[in-house]
Amino acid sequence: MTNLDIILQIHNILWGMPLVLFILGIGVVLSIQLKGLQFTKLKKAFSFLGKKEKTNGEVSTFQALCISLSATIGTGNITAVATAITIGGPGALFWMVITAFLQMAIKYAEGFLAIKYRRWENKRLIGGPYAYIEYGLGKKWKPLAKIFAFFGMLASILGLGTLTQINGIVDASKNIFDKESLTGFIIGHLNVSWCNLFVGLLVSILAGVVLIGGVKRIAKVCEWLVPIMGLIYISICLLLIIYNMEKLPFAIKSILQMALSTKALVASIAGITLQKVITQGVVKGIFSNEAGLGSAPIAISMVKSNDPVKEGLVAMTSTFIGTIIICMLTGIVVVITGVWQNNLSGIMIAEAAFSIGLPFSSFFSAILLFVCIIFFAFTTIIGWNLYGIRCLDYLCAGKIIYQKLYNWIYIFMIFMGAFLQIEFIWNLTEILNALMCIPNLTAIFFLRKEIAQDTKAYFKK
Repeated sequence: MTNLDIILQIHNILWGMPLVLFILGIGVVLSIQLKGLQFTKLKKAFSFLGKKEKTNGEVSTFQALCISLSATIGTGNITAVATAITIGGPGALFWMVITAFLQMAIKYAEGFLAIKYRRWENKRLIGGPYAYIEYGLGKKWKPLAKIFAFFGMLASILGLGTLTQINGIVDASKNIFDKESLTGFIIGHLNVSWCNLFVGLLVSILAGVVLIGGVKRIAKVCEWLVPIMGLIYISICLLLIIYNMEKLPFAIKSILQMALSTKALVASIAGITLQKVITQGVVKGIFSNEAGLGSAPIAISMVKSNDPVKEGLVAMTSTFIGTIIICMLTGIVVVITGVWQNNLSGIMIAEAAFSIGLPFSSFFSAILLFVCIIFFAFTTIIGWNLYGIRCLDYLCAGKIIYQKLYNWIYIFMIFMGAFLQIEFIWNLTEILNALMCIPNLTAIFFLRKEIAQDTKAYFKK
């Protein structure tokens, strides 16, 4: 049995229907207890983004949202969505969006708890799931808080923050610059191209320059890059959809039919089609918006605000932007061009969609996608570094020497991710996601009544 086989078995166990139903169940319960707050208060949530805070903290509400979005809007919004549709069919997109609406309630809960239970100890901020697990549930739950922080640190350095992002950049680079000569030299059993080496080194160096500057530099970079990259990608997708408008009704019909068809429902009795469709939608939805993962509360806890409800509302806008807007557009692009049926994988699915659907040459379309991937991946790299550092800070009681060592290992793992197998990377990342989800959602489940009561009292003022 290979390492990949072992990883796949662990992945299938963790991401079985029990965890999927647990996530959806918490989303449903919170949505009911919060009286559909993700729908009724969405406009109010966006209205908070431009307001300034005067209380203690490290970043503004907008900067915290941009850090959260930088980590959320990564290659997963392109590659993971395309992969979900390839594996589960267009119907996976329907379940991804349904999951996102439910996850908006979870994201609200995460933001709320991040502010309510953050603590300052010796001028050191402790905020995130480990804080609301320990201080919200009580000291006896501290081992669970440690477990979350440990897997959050691993997810940062071995998953969402490093390997998946650099791998996406390398794949996009090869599709443009290195198609004819993929093998430059051999290291052990790996055929390594010069493209792997050059991209790995360049991104590692650029990331290092930003990461050495700490929280404030990360916040500044995200504040500028995230809005720009989001608008560019949304504009390209809308152009493609408009250019292929005659195919849009059929694409929407395919999404709905394959999500709710009689065949899928019948097959689900045997645990085949519908389960795969729903699972892919939920898993890749979590990968793309991170609601329930517990990563975003780490950034939210740093804001210059003491208003849990306000920050909870702002937090849920990241799920709306990341999944319901950006992932939905990616999914429609993949379905409308039909490339999900072409037996492609990874970034090649999106590249084929852009090449077929845009009114430009294939090369120029690939360049556009390449630019988007670079923006998305780079901001995710620096955003997730912050999450990993904060988890490490909680585990090691703020010892700076460990944080410096972690940063160097993080930069090295960015470089190493350029050479690893994509299937292994994605499955490892999703395993770490699950191991973060479980302790975080456990805390939210036990604190759900408190969240609902405080929110209700807030809006009665």
